[in-house]
Amino acid sequence: MNVTDPIADMLTRIRNASRARHAEVLVPSSKLKVQMARILVDEGYIAAAVQTGSKPEDFIKLTLKYVDGKVPVVSGLKRVSKPGLRVYAGKTEIPRVLGGLGTVIVSTSKGIMTGKQAHKAELGGEILAFIW
Repeated sequence: MNVTDPIADMLTRIRNASRARHAEVLVPSSKLKVQMARILVDEGYIAAAVQTGSKPEDFIKLTLKYVDGKVPVVSGLKRVSKPGLRVYAGKTEIPRVLGGLGTVIVSTSKGIMTGKQAHKAELGGEILAFIW
């Protein structure tokens, strides 16, 4: 399937699977999505991310987390920078999500990282997504 915005597709799959209370969701793999999944695991939004499949059809299997087995840990996902309108922020302009309770995913010259990591490394970049 040809997808115009693969990051938005990944976020939508996670959102839909968590609202349907699925235990796992499969996402087509890419280097960018693997790094984003690593951040989601490190920040505690999902339980695990495992890359599976043969080379042309690689997938990332994301295991979702729930509070008391009912309420999804991920309550919101928003794609910020889109193919039609890219959003960039300097090192002092990186936004905060819900007053610091959420996470910003930023694409910097040193790789994909959270807003806190980018601020600490004094890097700006493209604001990919907000997660809370």
